[in-house]
Amino acid sequence: MLVPNYSIKDVARLAGVSISTVSNVLNKTRSVSQKTIEKVEKIAKELNYQVDPIARSLKDSKTGQIGIIVEDICGVFYPYIIKGINSVATKKGYSLLISDAQGMNGNEIAVDNEKEIFNKFFNTRVDGVIFVTAAKIETLGDYFSTIKEHGNRKKYTPLVSIERDLTSIGIDSVYYDSLGNAKIAVQHLIDCGCRHVVHISGPTSMHVAQQRVVGYLTCMDENHMGVNMQTMISYGDYSHQSGYKAMIELLEKFPQLDGVFCGNDQMAIGALKALKQKGKHVPEDVKIIGYDDSFVSTITEPSISTIHVPKVSAGVKAANLLFSLMDRNKDDLIHEPVGFRMEGRLIIRNSTVSGMDEENWLVSEW
Repeated sequence: MLVPNYSIKDVARLAGVSISTVSNVLNKTRSVSQKTIEKVEKIAKELNYQVDPIARSLKDSKTGQIGIIVEDICGVFYPYIIKGINSVATKKGYSLLISDAQGMNGNEIAVDNEKEIFNKFFNTRVDGVIFVTAAKIETLGDYFSTIKEHGNRKKYTPLVSIERDLTSIGIDSVYYDSLGNAKIAVQHLIDCGCRHVVHISGPTSMHVAQQRVVGYLTCMDENHMGVNMQTMISYGDYSHQSGYKAMIELLEKFPQLDGVFCGNDQMAIGALKALKQKGKHVPEDVKIIGYDDSFVSTITEPSISTIHVPKVSAGVKAANLLFSLMDRNKDDLIHEPVGFRMEGRLIIRNSTVSGMDEENWLVSEW
């Protein structure tokens, strides 16, 4: 099926007015009689004609688009952040350009992808960028300095980071306390009677994974429980397959384990499968807790205890922060970077305590 594309000339011809009059009506740039406005808007609606956003951007130096960079668009975490961003953007007449950095491990390939996407966004002149980067600041190197100084270029592109606190390098941020949340997770296992708690971590190259390892070690130390790094910590890539493999490895190296803290819910699902295959009962023999509170943690058997981190609301907060930056005058670009910490909370399900009522499954809660 072919759908005709009508132009401003078609609207002008059918309305019996000039092209400039149609432009003034639809862009609300000059005063036009109410009768003419109604006629033009009626014809435009019938033809399903809308003002060309590219043509409009050439006139007001705005594209009406926000660039979004995520680590893995197929993951269960990022769509909810994007949902929050989009809820704000659409109300303001903006659309999203979403790019996938194609990497959840913070390696050089993923970082290079991020740099390339940033360059494309800057060159296509999006009006702002919201990004999630799990890579270490050291790994990103001098490129963050380029981002920080980007406001000195002819066109200022506001930047907001989600998940990581990058205020130290001048970038406004909406972030989570990965270290503190990890301590909450491990303490819950200990409070449930676990005395041999192991950890399945994300990639060592990722800052958030490092912080969760530190949280695990800190909580174990505070409870006077020793940790052998070689036998009690295993590493995955945040996929359920890697969680399965890491759990098998830990069972072989540290068979007395009775509690597992996983760096995200997907790895917890894989770990749960491995425990079942090895004849372990959850939570009777081994208790397990994840991180993120993604929907998948509610549909396993047993359902998985986890750390809830607000995702939709983080996207909303980041979008509002970005628009506040976009509304600044060009002469007021230098400002103290703002950081908002989104608080996590413990969600207790059946993988640590039997007979727990299920949590509300509303997407808005995620």
